[in-house]
Order: sequence, then C-alpha cells, then structure tokens
Amino acid sequence: MGLLVAQLLAGLANAAALFLVASGLSLIFGVTRIVNFAHGSLYMLGAYCGYTALQYLTGPLGFWAAALAAAVAVGLFGLLVECLILRRLYKAPELFQLVATFGVVLVVQDLTLMLWGAEDLLGPRAPGLDRAVMLFGQPVPEYDLALIAVAPLVLLGLWLLMTKTRAGILIRAATQDREMVGALGINQSLLFSGVFFLGAALAGLGGALQLPKGGADLTLDLGILAPAFVVVVIGGMGSIGGAFVAAVLISVVNVFGVLYLPESTLVLMYVVMAVVLLVRPHGLFGRAELQAGPPAAGIPDRPLAPLGPRWRTAALALIGLLAVLPLIGSDFALVLATDIVVLALFAASLHFMLSLGGLISFGHAALFGGGAYAAALAVTYAETPMELALLLAPLAGGWLAFAIGWFCLRLTGVYFAMLTLAFAQLLWSLAFQWTEVTGGDDGLIGIWPAAWASDGTVYYYLTIVLGGGAILMLRHLAHSPFGYALRAARDSEKRARVSGIRVDRVRLAAMVVSGTMAGLAGGLFVFSKGSVFPSALEIARSFDALIMVFLGGVDALGGPLVGAAALTLLQDWLSRLESWRLLLGLAVIAIVLLAPTGIAGFAGRLLRRREAS
Repeated sequence: MGLLVAQLLAGLANAAALFLVASGLSLIFGVTRIVNFAHGSLYMLGAYCGYTALQYLTGPLGFWAAALAAAVAVGLFGLLVECLILRRLYKAPELFQLVATFGVVLVVQDLTLMLWGAEDLLGPRAPGLDRAVMLFGQPVPEYDLALIAVAPLVLLGLWLLMTKTRAGILIRAATQDREMVGALGINQSLLFSGVFFLGAALAGLGGALQLPKGGADLTLDLGILAPAFVVVVIGGMGSIGGAFVAAVLISVVNVFGVLYLPESTLVLMYVVMAVVLLVRPHGLFGRAELQAGPPAAGIPDRPLAPLGPRWRTAALALIGLLAVLPLIGSDFALVLATDIVVLALFAASLHFMLSLGGLISFGHAALFGGGAYAAALAVTYAETPMELALLLAPLAGGWLAFAIGWFCLRLTGVYFAMLTLAFAQLLWSLAFQWTEVTGGDDGLIGIWPAAWASDGTVYYYLTIVLGGGAILMLRHLAHSPFGYALRAARDSEKRARVSGIRVDRVRLAAMVVSGTMAGLAGGLFVFSKGSVFPSALEIARSFDALIMVFLGGVDALGGPLVGAAALTLLQDWLSRLESWRLLLGLAVIAIVLLAPTGIAGFAGRLLRRREAS
C-alpha cells in the first residue's frame, strides 16, 4: 500500500511541471492555431533562467521569486518570437508555422549553449522543502507535495482568468471561432500577443520549478516536447482542464509503467494517446472547430502543369550532370549525391501526400525506417540477397502505411499528424528496446550491397536509377486522374464526395503509395550506409522530411529534390562551424518569412515573371 501511494504521489508531482508546459501549449494553439514546436525550448529557457535567478535570490521566498522571474523572462522572450516571426504567419498554412518554430528551436539551442555552456547544471534543493516525510512507511519528498499543490492552484488561476475576466472570455471565444472575434472588432494582434506571453510564461515556470528534481541541460527542450504534445492532444487542443487531466493520466501511467512494465516505458503514453484518439478523435475534452483554419498544405497559385521547354532542358542538364559526376567528382561527392537522391525520394514521398492530399504527417520516419529495417532484418537473419531485400523494403513501407492510414485517416489536421507520430514512436521503441532482434541502440551492421554493386560508383548509378525512377513515377501520378482526385479531396472534401470520389479510399491509396516510396528510400539508405539504427525511426527524421519539403517548395513537384539538396549541403557546410544550429535556424526562419514558396517555388515565380515581361 505504501509503495503504491508513493508511486502515485511521484506521478502527480511529475504531472505538475508537465501540466504547466502543456497548458501554455494548449492556450497558444487554441487561440492562434500555431503548433508551437519551440515550446520545449521555452521550458528549457525557464530552467536556465531560474538557475541564474537563484544565484541572486536565496531563501524560501527567493526560490519562488526566482521561478516567477524566470517565467516573466521566458514570457517576454516568447513575446519577442511572436512579434518578430509568428505574427506574420497566422494566416499561413500549418507547415510554414511548424518549420518556423523548428528554426526557433535550433536558434535557442545554440544561444543557450553560448550563454550557459555545455555542462549540465545541477538544480539546488528548494529551501525549506529539502526533506522527506513518511507516508504509509514510504519516504515522499516535501518538494513533490509542494508541486502537487502548485498545479491545482495554477489550474484555478487559469479557470478564474477564463471565466471571470473579459480577456478570458475573448480567449475562449477565439478558441472556438477566431474569425468571428476579428469580425467583432477585437484587436487580434494584442490578444494573440497576450496569449503567447502567458503560454510562454507557463512553460518557463514549469522549467524553473523542475530544477530541484532534475537541473538544467541542453536536452530538456526535446525531452519535454513530445510528452507535452501528447498531453495536449489527449486532453483536447485548447482545453486547459483537459490538459490537467491528461497530464495526471500520462504521468501516473508512466510512473506505474516503470514499476510494472519497464520494457514498455517508452511507448506507454503513445499507446494511451492512440487509444484516446481512436475513441474520441478530438481528445477527451476537445471539440471540433466551428470554422476551419487555413488548409494544411496550401492551395497552389496555379494548377500543376507538365514541364515547359526550359524546365525540360534544365531537367535533362541535371540528369547529364548526375551521369558524369563519377568522372568529374570525388568519392565524397558521390557519397553526398547518393545521400541527396535517397533523401529526395524520402521527401518526395511525403510531398505526395502532403501537397497533393493535404495530409501532414509527423511520423513519416516510420515508413522510411520500416523499409530500412525490413531490408536489414532480411539480410541479417535470412541472408537475403540485396535485390530481394530492396524489393521487401518498399513492400514493408507500403504495408505499414496501409496499417497506419487505416487508423489515422479517421482524424484530420493536427490530430491526424499526432496519431502518425504515435505510431512512429511505437515502431521506434520497438527497434530501440527489442535488442535481441534489432540490436537496440547498437543497430544492425554489415548490411552491404551485393558484390556487383559494392563499388561506390555502381551503387551510385543504382540509386540514381531506382530513386530517380521512383520520383518520376510520383510526378506521373500527380498528373494522373488519381492525382487530380487526391487534390479534389484536399480542396473540398464535400464536393469531391458529391462528385463520386471515394475520398477515404483515395487518401488511403495515397498513403500506401507514399509509404512504398519511403520504404524504397529506406532500403537504398541502409545499403548505402551498411547499417541501420533506431535513429532512422525517430522524430528528428520526420522533421527532416518536413523541412526538405518546405525548403524546396510545398507546391512545386520538383521541390523535394531541391529541398533535399539544400538541406544536405547546408548541414554539410554549416556543421563545420561552431554555431551551425544557430545559422541553420536563422536560414530556415529567413526562408519562411522571405520566400515562403520555397527555393523551387521562388525560382519558378521569377521565371514566370521574366517570361511575362
């Protein structure tokens, strides 16, 4: 009995900091519709600012004053980000906002490294709360009890704000119908800025309050981001009460999971999220929006058309350059070009379902990594020839896409994206923890091409043929009746259904096509590197695909190739510099603000203007 109570209290204490972060994230999304991937960075900044404030403020009151000071400082930083970057993107498609906030993550990581250094900072004990009390024969830290008391107080304060003040009423109104609030003459810019300040301050307060439990380090941002999103989605986007209930649920499940199911600790919260979303598509307390926001992938300025003479000439020139690259380039250039083609196919597979179908996936790495592991497992345990393994990879990716799409396509928008993330994390945890089969963190090694393709030049040409052929096939499908039906379902689902289009089947077929191509990219990847690790399935891999699609251009069919080349070359060049994350983040933000159509889209627009003049 005592152990159960102690575990329950530990879970509730963890829920307090998680609730503070998730409530701020839920507020920001509910009003601004910004899916803020930089929210974990605000939490990390709260920890570092709190640590600095504690160097000057001492005693019990000083500790709480330092936490509040950190919250205000982070709130002001969040306000700065909102005014300089996000305010220009409120009417932009969701992908633009995601990429911009991911750029902020990179910038904050390097700024934090510059200001506080690379060493982990040990959080001091809270003065007056540095002992333990005995409950049912088990020691329980006093600070845990204090955190358990803080969360309901914050929830009460937010409830009073939302129900008893004019600002709160406006926030609730904007959560349900943002356009109507603007039509009533309310200053939306001021409202959005105030909400972003409050949401950022709550994240900073959560980071400062966790100092006595874990200190401050540079992994806090990504470590809290996924649980915070899971909590917000389970509770219902925009629901503060839902965030509180979900934070308690997830924290308690995780604590008891460590005790009774330690081998499943990495996936329990994603299993809970998947179950909740399958039963209640908008979360426990969420509701469907009265009025939809901007389309997920954006509407093209003009219909897609076959390549014109100039673009065909450019495409032929590119093919010629790739063909002669082994003759004029170095071995490193061949490796880099191989990586670019593989990543271009990976990005093109996501672009197919995102741009044509309006389906944003946060878990596309599941299809890429699934193909890679299918090929690697076949070679490792069945001594499968490379040729057959390369056939199994796209089959595995397509099968996974069918299974994931069967469940996820019941949802839309950010709920669809988060459920794809849940399935991707399930596969990642399986690869990470099933050490006997997958090798765990050590991965599977020795997955080399067949003897005839072992030469780097030969494998390069093989990658060009298979990867380039797959990209051309996706382009052909985009111009086929299937591609037109997919875009019709994206632009107006109701009209598409009335026209006789089986929207659900078309979208599921699009996911299968996308998964097949992503699986092929994974198979080519594993043989080019000779190994595969769980990192092929992690969230960062999915973000790479999203960034490549955006950099190239969401509405440009050639965007994935341009985006893959741009990201690969940028990372290769900037990684040699000390502050490469800062520079890459600034470059990403600049492209979002100055060239939102991406590199290929911007170039195409310039060419059309030149032809018109």
